Amino acid sequence: MTDAGLRHGRASLGLSFGVQGVAFALLVTRIPAIQDQYGISDGLLPVFLAAVPILAGAGSVATEKVVARVRPSVVLRWAQPFVLLALLGVGAGRELWHVAVALGVFGLAVGALDASMNMLGVSLQRAYGRSIMTGFHAAFSLGGIAGASLAWAGARWELSLLASYLPVVAVLLPAALVGSRWYTEGKGVAAKGAEGTEVGAGAGGGSGSVGGALSFKLLLPLCLIMTFAYIGDSTVSNWSAKYLQDVLGSSEQLATVPYNVYMVTTLLGRAVGDLGVRRFGAVAVVRGGSLLAAGGFAVVAVAPGAWVGMLGFTMLGFGLCVIVPQTFAAAGRMFPGNSDAAVARLNIFNYVGFLVGSPLVGALGDAWSYRGAMLVPMVLVLATLVYARAFGPEPARYGGGHERPRTADVG
Repeated sequence: MTDAGLRHGRASLGLSFGVQGVAFALLVTRIPAIQDQYGISDGLLPVFLAAVPILAGAGSVATEKVVARVRPSVVLRWAQPFVLLALLGVGAGRELWHVAVALGVFGLAVGALDASMNMLGVSLQRAYGRSIMTGFHAAFSLGGIAGASLAWAGARWELSLLASYLPVVAVLLPAALVGSRWYTEGKGVAAKGAEGTEVGAGAGGGSGSVGGALSFKLLLPLCLIMTFAYIGDSTVSNWSAKYLQDVLGSSEQLATVPYNVYMVTTLLGRAVGDLGVRRFGAVAVVRGGSLLAAGGFAVVAVAPGAWVGMLGFTMLGFGLCVIVPQTFAAAGRMFPGNSDAAVARLNIFNYVGFLVGSPLVGALGDAWSYRGAMLVPMVLVLATLVYARAFGPEPARYGGGHERPRTADVG
């Protein structure tokens, strides 16, 4: 693979992350409109919302099996159109079963999409030989901001869901299909090991078949970190507006600001995150992010008013933003010959954290207090410090904490 091929692969994958950010934001920010269009009761709505991440987890598991036979780029090329068409289906339907089918397809396709995108990201980072993974997630954050802005405009102008979604899908679907021509798993750039074996250039797209059986015991610390990070993220996305308005006494308009601030700071933090990893190392960056995020939750919990609360949510955006992309990258380093399977399994815990976070905070808030509930994700994020060594350049299973020769690192 030439340098130009790698650059094109990196740009096309960045586009894919951005498109996914737009699609996801358009769905989750219009949930009230979806509920109204289909007459979904408040009691039934949580069932629909829980079904999407559960099916996404199933899609991620299935992707692990599929990439043993086809490249992750093939999975991504077809999963992304299904996500966009399912989003359009959510807007176009009228009966309850219509939205059930559309959300089911969306969930399964999102699981395959998330897994395959991060597989390609890990493989490209290996090919580059330096940290680029956080930049892909920055593209997702940028897409999320764009999608949320489009959703706001649709709600502001009282557009139907179909009228909101159709122009976006009409633009993004052909763009994603054209961009998919340049997907690459970094094949051909993997370095040779001491025995002349090409490390990380297996049949499953250049990262999934050579050497090293996947050990869930070794992967478990990263799975826990992924879960903790998404519990924190879902706390912000689901409870920041309610917390600011009901606990800190803000206006309804001001209560919409914290999530937007969180998204912007997530984008900014991810835009410079790779530079921090190259300069200070992944362990230091993740430790710093965990401490900053925990401090953010602490500020939110004790905030005397809305503006101090928003300071806490700002800290959370800068702190949490680096953890998820670096967790995927660490899985690729831990299992260089089986990174596709490692990423697919790790991706499941994205959805576990999302499923656990919102009801956990809600239950604690109702039974105890919402201020006290904010301390639980704080403690969980701090637990990341215990496992921070898993982000090092050399997994513990190689022994002694020493790096392997550089000839194997980029393979």
